[in-house]
Amino acid sequence: MVQPERGQQGLSLRPLYRSGHRRGRYRDHQQASVRSEVQNTMNQLELKYGCNPNQKPARIFMEEGELPLKVLNGRPGYINFMDALNSWQLVKALKKATGLPAAASFKHVSPAGAALGLPLTDVERHIYFAPEGSLSPLACAYIRARGADRLCSFGDWAALSDVCDADTARFLSCEVSDGVIAPGYTDEALDILKAKRKGGYNVVEIDPNYVPAPVERRNIFGITFEQGYNALSIDESLLGNVVTANKDLPQQAKHDMLLALITLKYTQSNSVCYVKNGMTIGVGAGQQSRIHCTRLAGNKADIWWLRQHPKVLALQFVDGIRRPDRDNAIDLYISDEHEDVLADGVWQNIFREKPEVLTSEEKKEWVAHLSDVTVGSDAFFPFGDNVERAHRSGVRYIVQPGGSIRDDQVIATADKHGMVMAFTGIRLFHH
Repeated sequence: MVQPERGQQGLSLRPLYRSGHRRGRYRDHQQASVRSEVQNTMNQLELKYGCNPNQKPARIFMEEGELPLKVLNGRPGYINFMDALNSWQLVKALKKATGLPAAASFKHVSPAGAALGLPLTDVERHIYFAPEGSLSPLACAYIRARGADRLCSFGDWAALSDVCDADTARFLSCEVSDGVIAPGYTDEALDILKAKRKGGYNVVEIDPNYVPAPVERRNIFGITFEQGYNALSIDESLLGNVVTANKDLPQQAKHDMLLALITLKYTQSNSVCYVKNGMTIGVGAGQQSRIHCTRLAGNKADIWWLRQHPKVLALQFVDGIRRPDRDNAIDLYISDEHEDVLADGVWQNIFREKPEVLTSEEKKEWVAHLSDVTVGSDAFFPFGDNVERAHRSGVRYIVQPGGSIRDDQVIATADKHGMVMAFTGIRLFHH
C-alpha cells in the first residue's frame, strides 16, 4: 500500500489500512489507479490539522467499516470535510424531496446558497456569469446555488446531487472554490476539475447508498455527547397544516418550502431562509435572535433582487476584470458605501464608464416589486415582527414549526398581508 503525497490544505495522507501501515509515494503514471485502490480499502484519513493549525492530531475515520468516500484529487482538510458531508446531505435530501437535480454552495458549515436544477433566465445568466448555450440541469442548479450570494460563495465547497458532468465542471473551473463532492464524475468532468488550481482542486466522491449509524457522537471539552441521527424525511406531508385564512399553496410554493426546510436542516442555528423559484436568495445563519436571522436573510434577499436592477445590469466593466472583483464591485455599488467604487481614480479601474448612483429611493422602489417569496424558519417565529420584516422582502409564503405562545399574533400578522403560512410542528436546529 502507498501513501498519497502531502499538500497545502490538509490531507495527508496517512491512511490506516486493514492490511497494515506501509507507506510509499505515488508516481504520476500510477496515481489514479493506485489512489482508487487505496481509497477502497481505507477506514481512516489522517489530516494535516483540524480547524486551526495548532489543533493536532486530526483525522476522519470509521469506527466500523470503511469510509464511504474517495478523494479523487487534491488534499481536503478538516473544515473541507465538514462542509462536504453537510452539503452532501442537503443536496441528497433535496433530490429525494423534489425529484430534481440539486446543488449547494457551502462556507464554514452553512450554505451560502442551495438550488434546484431549473433553467436559467436571461437575467440570471447575466448576473451569475453563466456561459452561453445549453446547460445541463445540474449545471443550472450549481450556477443558481452560487448565484444566491456570490460574495459569500467565494472559496466555497460545492455539493452536487448527481454525477458531475462537463457543463458543471467547466463552470466550477472558472470560480474560486475549494472543492466539490458528488456521487460520481464523468471522465471529461474529472479531467477538467483535476486541472483546476494547478492540479490541487479537491474532488471527493461519496457513496450515494451510504447510510450513517442511527446514533451519532461528538466530543466537546473531553465530554462525549450522543444523540440519534436526524433522519427526519422532509416532504410535502409536513405542509398540510396551513393556519392562515389564505390557504392557496401552489406546487411551486411547496417546492420552495421544501427547499427552505431542507436548507435549514443543514444550516447552523438559529437560521431563517428566503427562497424564490427553486433557489435560496437569502440565508441568515447562526444568529442568537430570530429577528436578526430574519433581517440578515431578508437583506441578502434584497441584494439578490437589486442585482437585477436595470442600472446594475447596465454596468460596463473594464476588460479582463476578474469575477470576484466584479462581484465585490456590484455589492459595493448596491450598498451605501457606493463611493468606494465610484470615487474618481477608483471607478476607472473597474468600469468603462462611470455609473450613476443607485439612489436609496430607487432601491426602495425596486425591492417593493419583489414578490412570491417563501421564507422558512428552523424554529417558531416568537413575534409578528419577523413576518413584518419578511413582508418587506416580498414574502407571500411562510413555513415554520409553530408552537409559540404568540402564534395567534404571528398568524394575524400573516393574515394582514394575505400570506399563506404552514406549521410543520418540527424544529430543525443544527449545531
